[in-house]
Amino acid sequence: MHLATFLLASHPKPVANAIARHRHALDENPADYWHHHFETIDHDIAAAAASYMGGSAEQIALSDSTTMGLALVYSGLKLRPGDEVLQTEHDHYSTDLSLQLRADRTGAKVRRIALYDDPFSFSEQQVVEKLSKSITDETKVVAVTWVHSSTGVKLPIRALADVIEAKNAKRDSADKIVFCVDGVHGFGIEDIDVSAMGCDFFIAGTHKWIFGPRGTGVIWGSDRGWKHCNAVIPSFSRSYDVWLGNSQQSDVPIGEHMTPGGFHSFEHRWALPEAFKLHQALGKANVQQRIHQLNSQTKEGLAAMSHVKLYTPMDTKVSSGLVCFDVKGMSPEQVVKHMHGKGIIMSATPYRNSYARFAPSLINNEAEIDRALAEIKALA
Repeated sequence: MHLATFLLASHPKPVANAIARHRHALDENPADYWHHHFETIDHDIAAAAASYMGGSAEQIALSDSTTMGLALVYSGLKLRPGDEVLQTEHDHYSTDLSLQLRADRTGAKVRRIALYDDPFSFSEQQVVEKLSKSITDETKVVAVTWVHSSTGVKLPIRALADVIEAKNAKRDSADKIVFCVDGVHGFGIEDIDVSAMGCDFFIAGTHKWIFGPRGTGVIWGSDRGWKHCNAVIPSFSRSYDVWLGNSQQSDVPIGEHMTPGGFHSFEHRWALPEAFKLHQALGKANVQQRIHQLNSQTKEGLAAMSHVKLYTPMDTKVSSGLVCFDVKGMSPEQVVKHMHGKGIIMSATPYRNSYARFAPSLINNEAEIDRALAEIKALA
């Protein structure tokens, strides 16, 4: 029983079939098959992503993971010495190090803030006020994580964007704050349009909740956001044609220009549209309802146990698909090991303060949640 597919998900049949089809064709005639696809297929993949997540294909760049996407955006941000990047203490290592490496190269500075102390009693108002008070005249980038894999808290991105927009209204264009979101643990769950969230960048891997091919991811950038970011890795899109002298850079969609070129696991990247099509066939609202339902069942069961401390908020407005908790007298690693012995695959959060973690997803059902809860109850 798998309650950790937020890490790596198995390939559903449409995705697996597409991977096999592309792999067979590449093995049979790799040079011709690649040449037949490489000029147009990245745009087709971006178009499939846009049909699912919102925005336009031209605003979407492709990556191999959330980590690569974060690094591409943060490494390309146009920062000056003394500019401040404001991030939170709730972000993943990939965000922390990507921002620090960029600061080291540019002379910018990174400041981290805590948006909340107790995740279980998380308050949208508290977070909004905290962010507003933390932004200074030197702040040029705000970086947050939508759903915290450390606690299961889901931030109110639109409300935070409103705070930043109010600050930007008083700034010149060059000094406006760029708002960046690591969105991976809400992407494939929440029924949203990323272009309406209010952020400038939304970055997510697609081999987790989306059930896409392993080694795939997307970056959506607003038109304003992309203007504040330079390419880091040469693209094999129509930018190559610009280099050859056959066209102008203005003819190349920004997402294509920002997509790293080179040779990838093409059969995986080219199969990504099937994952988006699957979610759209299921219905985004249906997916959201189902995952919230299973997670609410999980949280309600854990909250009723006196030997369990639940950290993730109960309200689905401020939580999503991750449930973090402690079992009295056991370390998170001991809980994970015990549950693995019962055939229930879960994980511990890879943070300094580690918790046990369930992540009910589309492949789970109510009976499995009841079974997992029964095993935790038996640990009393």
